Amino acid sequence: MKMKLARTHIPKKIVRARNKRTSEEAILNAVQEILAEDFIKDEIIAATLANGQQDFQNNFNVDLLETGKIFHLSDIEKMCIEYRLRFLDSNYYKAALPYEAISKIKALEKEHDLEIKRFKIMAPAKAFKLKNADDPLLFAPMGNNYHYLIHSWGRDLHPFRKLLMWPFRQLENFIFFLLMISLLLTSLVPEGLFSYKQTTSEFFMILFFMFKWVAGMSIFYGFKKGKNFSADSWQSTYYNA
Repeated sequence: MKMKLARTHIPKKIVRARNKRTSEEAILNAVQEILAEDFIKDEIIAATLANGQQDFQNNFNVDLLETGKIFHLSDIEKMCIEYRLRFLDSNYYKAALPYEAISKIKALEKEHDLEIKRFKIMAPAKAFKLKNADDPLLFAPMGNNYHYLIHSWGRDLHPFRKLLMWPFRQLENFIFFLLMISLLLTSLVPEGLFSYKQTTSEFFMILFFMFKWVAGMSIFYGFKKGKNFSADSWQSTYYNA
């Protein structure tokens, strides 16, 4: 009768080898220490995001940085103006950061052997806790107006947001927008409303009064809400700006 040899079960073998080297209690204690250190690190990063040092510049190892993630303040300003976003210190951000962002911060700190002391976030105004006067990006300042992109999350911006926010970039855009609205409304006025046949001068007269009405309503709304143009508000910490 042939003798059947038992197959080697690797999990049992590795457990037996581990137990010869150290006890299960020692392993549990080591794991708990690692988890505790990791938790403390998460808490430190969370505290830095919530408070931060506003004038601190992070000294990264330039050789380890990805050039595709380095942005000058002028590039960030352009995007903020075009899409009506804010670029503020992370302590103004009111939502909790995803853990993936925390993980990337820890990996970056480990790679560069430093502790990041300041963060900036680019997002719509509603994403921040602003004073009373949909796709965030997390940056770390590098000095000389350069910022390093760490992580982005959330839903992408609406494809028409850039077009919809065009009138609010600056005063010239807004005046042109009001003029186009006035021209559209004027063209909708029935031709025989004021005279049997509307002349060119009458059309421009109606356009002038229509523009005054549209501009007046817009100015009233703007002053009431305290709104400002994107070119002036992209770094403002006030909600009604």
